[in-house]
Amino acid sequence: MQRPRDTISRLRRVSREQRARSFPDKEHLDAAWREYKRSGNETLRNRLIEHYLYLVRYNAERIGAKLPDEVDVDDLMSAGIFGLVDAIDAFDLDRGVKFETYCAPRIRGAILDELRNMDWVPRLVRHRAHKLADATRTLEVELGRVPHEDELARRLNMSRGQFQKLLRDASAVATVSLSRRHADADSTRDLTELDVLPDGRSSDPVLEAQKQDLKELVTRGLSRAERLIVVLYYYEQMTMKQIGQTLDLSESRVSQMHSAILDRLRGQLLLRQREFVDETG
Repeated sequence: MQRPRDTISRLRRVSREQRARSFPDKEHLDAAWREYKRSGNETLRNRLIEHYLYLVRYNAERIGAKLPDEVDVDDLMSAGIFGLVDAIDAFDLDRGVKFETYCAPRIRGAILDELRNMDWVPRLVRHRAHKLADATRTLEVELGRVPHEDELARRLNMSRGQFQKLLRDASAVATVSLSRRHADADSTRDLTELDVLPDGRSSDPVLEAQKQDLKELVTRGLSRAERLIVVLYYYEQMTMKQIGQTLDLSESRVSQMHSAILDRLRGQLLLRQREFVDETG
């Protein structure tokens, strides 16, 4: 019998009033159960799913409250509905157990299985990461400081190589989803980690403006050849030899001019420093 995947979206929106309309009282509900178990009628099964959907939402919301924001409760409900369907199909009326009691573990199990499938980190790796975190906290309490790697390795009874592998595995567990909400008390907008991720390809306009102002200040009053030496050496990262080839000068001549430029700039900076002291004094 196929699972009703095409009805999941509609089932999520079923209200308490709709459940009451499906089965007005316990007598109608019990009759539906007996008829479904006798005939396997799919329409009856879907009505039973609608009636018990509140159990799926309850469990999905309880589990979702303990998870990061990027985990959608609707996704948990989709998994929980599959667990509910399995419970309806496997429920034995003759065992004298309430269906609500019987199906709850199956719904939770289906949701947890879906979460494990969503988690790209193997369960063994995550278990080892928890083990490392527990050992770190214990040693911090005992030592009154952050423990060294050797101390952690001894506490965990591991060799150096085994401990390094554990650290690599633990770093994989600590990977942060870019869709996770970014906590920023100074922001009035809802931000994700992707919104605040630095873009290494773009430059800070304020920093670029400051660099340009500094460049103009440093090269002010220099001849064309002197300005080129400063720009090529400090901004283009060229060597003295490369600058000499570019300006048709010897390497030693470029070095002499560079030293003279620095002496002149130091003198200008000292003069401006004294003027600043006189103005503020």
